[in-house]
Amino acid sequence: MSRTVRGTTRVAAVVGHPVAHSLSPILHNAWLEAADIDGVYVALDIAEGGFRHVVEGLRTTSLAGVNVTLPFKEDALAVATEVHPRARRALAANLLIFGPDGAVTADNTDGLGLLAALAEQAPQFEAAAGPVVVLGAGGAARGAVGALLDAGCTDVRIVNRTFARAQALAADLGSRAFAAAEAEAAFVGAGAVINATSAGLANSGALNAPLAATPASCVVMDMVYKPLITPFLAQAQALGRPIVDGLAMLIGQARPSFEALFGQPPPAGVDVRALALKALNP
Repeated sequence: MSRTVRGTTRVAAVVGHPVAHSLSPILHNAWLEAADIDGVYVALDIAEGGFRHVVEGLRTTSLAGVNVTLPFKEDALAVATEVHPRARRALAANLLIFGPDGAVTADNTDGLGLLAALAEQAPQFEAAAGPVVVLGAGGAARGAVGALLDAGCTDVRIVNRTFARAQALAADLGSRAFAAAEAEAAFVGAGAVINATSAGLANSGALNAPLAATPASCVVMDMVYKPLITPFLAQAQALGRPIVDGLAMLIGQARPSFEALFGQPPPAGVDVRALALKALNP
């Protein structure tokens, strides 16, 4: 069903480079239509190096705000006039809200999305029961570690190819660091293993994770959603481990973003996952 865009229509966007592949417009516009909100959500591709100039121009317009994807999440934090503690701790923002006075508030809903995905697809998982292994030490890993700590996990184990980066993140957020060679020791007894890196643990780019060292009940999650079942998740399935996919996280982070941008929670009863899967597999 088509909707009329008027001068009063509330506009929001996702920005990145590239951004044509983003599923965010599908999710947000489905919710807008179901809620009968006079709003529209679009994708804006910004050339690398142009992010700050674009935001400086948009912040004084009627645009409600933007979700931010790669490679601009760190840049988004730098342009903000106000920063939510979640974004400050992650050192990155995936959401900028523009105020009527030109203020720019930065937030990071990725951690909320991670916890929502775990709650939806692995309801048996309890963060407080720990331990949880996070693969990677970049921005995505920072957001994951922070969210897990907020959820009550007292034993977060960071595994990264570059041990110094894992050590720095662990020292900053209060967790434990393991080198790639120590991954098996980190996996022993894990309640969950979360892949927060696209490069993995091997120099070849393949994720060479010793999932066989985990208990049978260990939940395995990948933040990547294309393909939906990554080789990492396929390895977990072959071992009989419960899995959580990156699409659930994408939808989970979009919900609080929608509320911040359009002033109310997404309406219930909209199967945005089915819409997203259709777009992924046309």
